[in-house]
This record gives sequence, C-alpha cells and structure tokens, in this order.
Amino acid sequence: MSDHYLVISALGKDRPGIVNSLSKVALDSGCNITNSRMAVLGGEFALMLLIHGSPSAVAEMEKRLPALEGELQLTITAKSTAPRVPEQRWLPYHVEVVAIDNPGIVHAITEFFSARKINIEELETKTYPAPLTATTLFSLDMTVAVPSGAAISVLRESFVDFCDGLNLDASFEAARG
Repeated sequence: MSDHYLVISALGKDRPGIVNSLSKVALDSGCNITNSRMAVLGGEFALMLLIHGSPSAVAEMEKRLPALEGELQLTITAKSTAPRVPEQRWLPYHVEVVAIDNPGIVHAITEFFSARKINIEELETKTYPAPLTATTLFSLDMTVAVPSGAAISVLRESFVDFCDGLNLDASFEAARG
C-alpha cells in the first residue's frame, strides 16, 4: 500500500511551541514531515507542511487537526494530495533581486516568468532598512523551473535587461544543491 500525502496550512498568533506541537502530532500519528515552510509575518505565525504516511496514519493526523486547532488557537486547513510528477524535464534556477522597495516588484518579476511559461517553485520576499540611510530595501529569493530545452543564456540576458530597466539588482544562476 502506498503512502498518502496531506498538505496542512496553519495561521495564528505567534508564540513558542507551535512547531513542536504540530510535529509531535505528526509523529504520534505515524506520519513524516516531507517538506515545510514556516515564517512569522507581522505578529502572526504561518506554516505549510507536506506530510506523508500510510493511509491510516494520514487519516489519524486529519482526525487530530480540529483539536489541535483549538488547543493552539490556529486556523488549520488540510488537503489531500499526491507526490508531484513533473510534466516535463526542467532545471532549477535561483533568482535573487534587491532594490529600493516600491509597489509592483513581485508582480513584474512573476509576470516575466509567467509570460515565458516558467513555473515558480519557491518564492520568498522581505523588506529591511538599508544600513546608514534606513531606506527600505526589498529582496526577493526564488527558485524557478526552467524547461530543459530553454536557451539559458538568452533567458538570463533577457531577465537581467528586464531588471536593469526597472532599476533592480538581479542574478539568475543555476540552483546549487
């Protein structure tokens, strides 16, 4: 019998012990955490987990979520899923962008890749004060899935030219392990 997969998202007021409690319930249910993303956004804690286990283990985890939601004062949602099977061969590329913060940077960059049918696998952004001036800077870190037949040098040059036109400092390099 093959493993079942469950995506769990949780959102609530940040405090110590949330990850410990969630990981303990997964372990006690007989599940394994395959992949996770966690962050404190403002005063809120946000989490996404991909767990897997036997059908009975995943069912046990799902059964425990409502009690955990009340105990941890989180909003928890869960959805069954399957392991990802890529539609085509692709190569992971790492993209970094730094600039003075202004509205629309994320949209412009995601539009660049979307228009070229390049999937965004991971994306993280943040703002922070520049040393000395305290100007708000923006940084973007993402991994994109470039189809294996793509002309990488042309894509890289197009992206750098695109970013130069928006006054964004950017890099586009093969992802490393």
